[in-house]
Amino acid sequence: MKLIDLKLNEYLDILLSDAPAPGGGSVSALAGAQGAALMAMVADLTTAKEKYAEDYETCKEAREKAGKLYTDFAAAIDEDTEAFNLVAAAFKMPKETQDEKTARREAIADGTLESTKVPFGVMKMAASGLKVAEMLVGHSNPNCGSDLGVGVLNLMTCMKGAWLNVKINLPGVKDEKLASQYQEEGRKMMAEGEELAGRLYAEIEGSL
Repeated sequence: MKLIDLKLNEYLDILLSDAPAPGGGSVSALAGAQGAALMAMVADLTTAKEKYAEDYETCKEAREKAGKLYTDFAAAIDEDTEAFNLVAAAFKMPKETQDEKTARREAIADGTLESTKVPFGVMKMAASGLKVAEMLVGHSNPNCGSDLGVGVLNLMTCMKGAWLNVKINLPGVKDEKLASQYQEEGRKMMAEGEELAGRLYAEIEGSL
């Protein structure tokens, strides 16, 4: 059964256990899903009120984007754990003969690359989520200000957590050019994300 299909207490119990997965990557994706869900909620609670009619189109667009991101984040919760499981399975492969050693080494490299790709993709989704939040700040139901702020915090937590998962796997990425690209783009996303999230949070806090 997929993690996304578990009851909340079942998921938390697995997280509480000594099982190596789900771990930080899946938790980061979950934070992103929560952030996107809050963006969608804020948009819906704005378009439901006639007095916010001037922000209807903005919130409608934000709702569509947030809904798509929510679906992608939710899928990534399991994708991250599945990527980790590839690496774990590869390390258990036999290594008695030269052919077995080669196959094992290639499987580990493939699993590590996937374990880097997934959280890097989650980082990109978090960056998109913060752009959705930017659309809503100042153009949504002010009674949802705290929800909007918590959404921003979840999206930034998602990005930071995913970045840690990218970084821990980068040493195992054999393609040095690709590894350098992940490093450079990841740092840029982090810097831009922190600046935007900090600005949005400050604006939201100041409006309460």
